Amino acid sequence: MKAQEKIREYEKSQMRADLPKFHVGDRVKVFWRIQEGDRQRLQPFEGHIIRIANGKSLRTMVTVRKVSYGVGVERIFPIHSPLLDRIEIIQEGKVRRSRLYYLRGLRGKAARIAERRDNIGQDE
Repeated sequence: MKAQEKIREYEKSQMRADLPKFHVGDRVKVFWRIQEGDRQRLQPFEGHIIRIANGKSLRTMVTVRKVSYGVGVERIFPIHSPLLDRIEIIQEGKVRRSRLYYLRGLRGKAARIAERRDNIGQDE
């Protein structure tokens, strides 16, 4: 077995299988473990996914953006990290881009993302 194949096997064994399927534009709540002294707590961070980097590898990272008290806050989460507790999908967004950097320049209603509705209410 070649070295690259060994690395691929190791990375595959370390990847998490309990994560939901999410896309760019989705509104998510990410629960991150924070160590404060001798105790641990979960810190939720809710916002829109504006970027998914490095595809489907062990190094996959998601950038989540929210607006807090009128200030845009972005946080990058490595999704296969042991510090990540869980990800909850709040709303699925309908976008046509893979990177939503244009949201950084928008405010208020202009920064809204349409909700994705997949054939809801179809009787056929």
